[in-house]
Amino acid sequence: MRYFALAAALTLPMTAYAAGGNDWNPPKPSETTKTCKGKRIWDPNKKRCVRPKKSSLNQQDLLNAARELAYAGRQQDAQAVLSAAPDQQDTLVLTYWGFTHRKLGNLELAQAYYDQALEQDPDNILARSYMGQGLVKQGKYGAALIQWKEIKARGGDGTWAEASLRNALETGATYSY
Repeated sequence: MRYFALAAALTLPMTAYAAGGNDWNPPKPSETTKTCKGKRIWDPNKKRCVRPKKSSLNQQDLLNAARELAYAGRQQDAQAVLSAAPDQQDTLVLTYWGFTHRKLGNLELAQAYYDQALEQDPDNILARSYMGQGLVKQGKYGAALIQWKEIKARGGDGTWAEASLRNALETGATYSY
């Protein structure tokens, strides 16, 4: 039951959204999802699919590949890429670990990753949005609403993170990217 009135406070129209900062567009398929199978990613320097730990990709490129795989519904493959990221304590890495675990149904582990990300950076609105969407899926609308308010209070009004959580609160539907 949605026991709160969000309509007046939530006024941004929803369109196609994607995570990764404030990028409102889903990731574009690359050779990683078009060509590579299993826990492999496209390495543009080697011009072939490789295991993530054998790739020449930097932290940001690995995160982009993980995001693309997660969007394609390949959560375990995305986790293989995340495990190759050099800085495992990076708040975006922790956020994506939380996201992939949530999508795999590992809710307690997902929450632990979100908590780590937020402990390091309380302004991580993407972690708050993903965590809030997970709370919506669990029927914990009050706790999700708190995260939505935190996103707005931390300057996230009008971002993908805010709008996607707002939409989840309004409709119960969450995002896979």
